[in-house]
Amino acid sequence: MAKKPASNSKKTQTAAKPSSLVDTRVIYCGDNLEQLKKLPDECVDLIYIDPPFNSNRNYEVFWGETKEKRAFDDRHASTQAYIDFMRPRCVELHRVLKKTGSFYYHCDWHASHYVKIMLDQIFGENQFQNEIVWKRTSAHADTHGFGHVHDIIFRYSNGEKPTFNVELKEYSQSYLDGYFKYTDEYVDTRGKFRINDLTGSGLRNGETGKTWRGIDPSKIGKGRHWMRPPEELEQLAAEGRIYFPPSGGVPSWKRYVNEIKGQPVDSIWDDIQSLSTFSSAAKEALGYPTQKPLALLDRIIKASSNENDIVLDAFCGCGTALVAAENLGRQWIGIDVSPTACRVMAKRLRDVCKIKEDEKLWQIGRGFVVRDLPWTEAKLRAMPPFEFENWAVIALGGRPNVAKVGDMGIDGRIYPISAIPKKDKGELGFMDVWYPIQVKQKDKVGRPDIDSFEAVMTREDRTKGFFVAFDYSSDAMSEIQAFFKKSGKTIIALTVKDILDEQIAYKLA
Repeated sequence: MAKKPASNSKKTQTAAKPSSLVDTRVIYCGDNLEQLKKLPDECVDLIYIDPPFNSNRNYEVFWGETKEKRAFDDRHASTQAYIDFMRPRCVELHRVLKKTGSFYYHCDWHASHYVKIMLDQIFGENQFQNEIVWKRTSAHADTHGFGHVHDIIFRYSNGEKPTFNVELKEYSQSYLDGYFKYTDEYVDTRGKFRINDLTGSGLRNGETGKTWRGIDPSKIGKGRHWMRPPEELEQLAAEGRIYFPPSGGVPSWKRYVNEIKGQPVDSIWDDIQSLSTFSSAAKEALGYPTQKPLALLDRIIKASSNENDIVLDAFCGCGTALVAAENLGRQWIGIDVSPTACRVMAKRLRDVCKIKEDEKLWQIGRGFVVRDLPWTEAKLRAMPPFEFENWAVIALGGRPNVAKVGDMGIDGRIYPISAIPKKDKGELGFMDVWYPIQVKQKDKVGRPDIDSFEAVMTREDRTKGFFVAFDYSSDAMSEIQAFFKKSGKTIIALTVKDILDEQIAYKLA
């Protein structure tokens, strides 16, 4: 077994594979149903998935996707199609989960009730552990009813007692002010205190059922018992930790505000911000509309796994679960059908976690690899247009547009290191220097396409621009040269073959 890594993102990578059954630190590009079938039984410690509701193949095109806003003509048919799509995948996920493992299914209001029924059938009703409510936004206008401000996360176990690590969070100030309002001679060191019951319901025949300081717990109410044996109660009293009412009555336990460790996290998560423009977590945003904050995955992974355990995300999108797992010293496996998503998460792992995408390093338990990406021109020609645009932009090290409508002739932007910060601008507006990228999924770009891009560069006053296509006509190339002589502005024309041969996408994706 591999030596366990440290629990922070700067750890030394493990020197060997953690499991002889399954490869980890691998991103698989393709249908997760097919990939899951290749994994052995009970090989994963923790599974988290956040599948898109509209689960047809179009969800590959996640930038500019409108699935969250779409009004379905036939709600039942759409929901049934979603459940039919998810059921065989959840059956496989159940199969690969260890008996001590945990499964988290992230969904929203569209189909959560149907998902719960499906998971009860697959995992068993007795394996249902929690319905977690994540309040992802503080306000949401809806003229037809109450705003949808939360997501649902279902947590299931798989037969045995699952791994679970209790996380404590800070008490709210309103709770502290409302309950910790008494003082005594220890206030300077212990702070204010609140009082709690020293007895529990029910009779006991042992030490905790004995009379203490003249009080018989069996005579309290319908019969109670002390929470500690009389000997321990005397010790607490000597330390000033028991409150004796001045007028007599049952003593209480003092809990001091400076000594409380925190409140165990419950099933209502209202302390993790979404990636909205105004949240402190907004800097994580990559433009993926359903991207989840890193803090959310940190909580799930800390709670339901230990260091070097294997975490699987079969709909990993932009890779938040993989980044969280890597940062926390876990092993991981990611699967996504979208080539763009796989490249985005690969780049994120390199940039954020500082690990290398390298086959040789991966073979000795360091680095990571991406499998089954479409590296041929034929496969790239068959991609959906928006997906192809994203691939090309990211291959150049650029940032795709979040919206694909009204892009004004710009499919992406490159922000060079020389960009000048402008603090008073909006999202990415702080980068004053940028170069436009235009992508055409065409066999041969002509002069009209170049003319249109020249107009974009002139309008935006850009000195350099990048154009990507499969090939260019001689008229197009001549126009690029003429434009430079006339304006001094440079258009760099790249073919898909240029990118593949130079392995730009492999290095930058």
